[in-house]
Amino acid sequence: MKLKKPRILIVDDRHDIYLSTSFVLEDNGYCTIEANSPDQARQIIQQDKVDLILLDMNFSLDTTSGEEGITFLSWLSKSDFNIPVVAMTAWSNVALAVKAMQLGAGDFIEKPWQNQRLLQIIKQQLTLSSLRVQNKKTQQRLESIVQQEYVWRSPCMRKLLEQIKSVAVTDVNILLTGENGTGKSQLAKAIHLLSGYRAGRFVSVNMGAIAESLFESEMFGHKKGAFTDAKNNRIGRIELANQGTLFLDEIANIPMSQQVKLLRVLESGQYEVLGSSHTQYMNTRIISATNSDLQKLIANEEFREDLFYRLNTLEFRVPTLREREQDIVPLAEHFISQLSRKYKREAVVLTESAKRMLKTYHWPGNIRELSHLMERAILLVQGNELCADDLPMISASLNQKEDKFAMMTLEQAERKLIKQALVSTASNMTQAAKLLGLTKSSLYRRLEKYDDIQR
Repeated sequence: MKLKKPRILIVDDRHDIYLSTSFVLEDNGYCTIEANSPDQARQIIQQDKVDLILLDMNFSLDTTSGEEGITFLSWLSKSDFNIPVVAMTAWSNVALAVKAMQLGAGDFIEKPWQNQRLLQIIKQQLTLSSLRVQNKKTQQRLESIVQQEYVWRSPCMRKLLEQIKSVAVTDVNILLTGENGTGKSQLAKAIHLLSGYRAGRFVSVNMGAIAESLFESEMFGHKKGAFTDAKNNRIGRIELANQGTLFLDEIANIPMSQQVKLLRVLESGQYEVLGSSHTQYMNTRIISATNSDLQKLIANEEFREDLFYRLNTLEFRVPTLREREQDIVPLAEHFISQLSRKYKREAVVLTESAKRMLKTYHWPGNIRELSHLMERAILLVQGNELCADDLPMISASLNQKEDKFAMMTLEQAERKLIKQALVSTASNMTQAAKLLGLTKSSLYRRLEKYDDIQR
């Protein structure tokens, strides 16, 4: 991949100074642009991309005071152009240097200069500028999440978030488990933004979507000519996530033949790009997620036990939406608010009948299903109220469940209700008994009767 050369604008009214400076810079991988006055520099900046400005403080109209350079810096500081500036002059003037720095100049250099000193200053200023841009983007992401973040009500989710906050600042590998649609990827992003790697990238990889033959190319990258179809260099996901977070979603779908390659990288922290003998070092936080039972896959020899222990230094199960009953209606209202803004709809409110229906439904698709259902409802609803009739998919499912209950024996129905109560309360016996309208001892008697029900 061909890297774009940084563009340096040299603002000086002496063409010989521009020529000598441009020779040095172009020999060191920079592209130069000439401006013979601050006025011409303004025009260039407004029409073209500039990465750094080398600004002479004195021009032919006023060769000693530096006022023309100060005026330009004052204009630049009030504009929307975030371009680093290195001020330069043929006169040693401390007061002028201080004034230039106060108006935003990043550094100051005296003519005639040593070329190595000039190159060092330019490199430093470009690096600082890049870091400022990255920090600004990170801050924007954080502000966006703060503005849009939903505050969980359910005890199980609040407990999980407290646990995650306490370990997010570390660099340990984290495994997130739970059903599809429970929000594992959003949780992984939250961990990234709470971690020491938040200034780096969050790179998400769906491991189930990578063809076995392309696994090494996708993860480690390849050099041009490494194999038949390698017509260009390719940066792997691990390198993209350097000093950031690599999120390995659907980790259970990695073929056994490729699991050992991933394990080797996690153990050593080293890897090689295909077609290169140069060893790369990984500085990346690993977060994995799966909806599969990895212990069962290990028992069936479909997942490596040593890889499992590398990935799950800490393991967190993400609760289903059924277990977050206190959040179902508030989360639906949160999605409605977001989607109303997205589709420029007037505010829509949930009626009591709709709320009751949402709380009754079993949500096999979890949060993802709730989000999609609210989006469909917002697009189709007439008026500013969303009622039970606007949720036909839930209504049809509930009616189907009622028909199934009508065909059950009393014993079958009791078994099913007890199982549902245990799932919705995370096997809290006191809460499950209360939900069923039983005493705790009555529930225990029924569990002894139905010994196949797992607590």
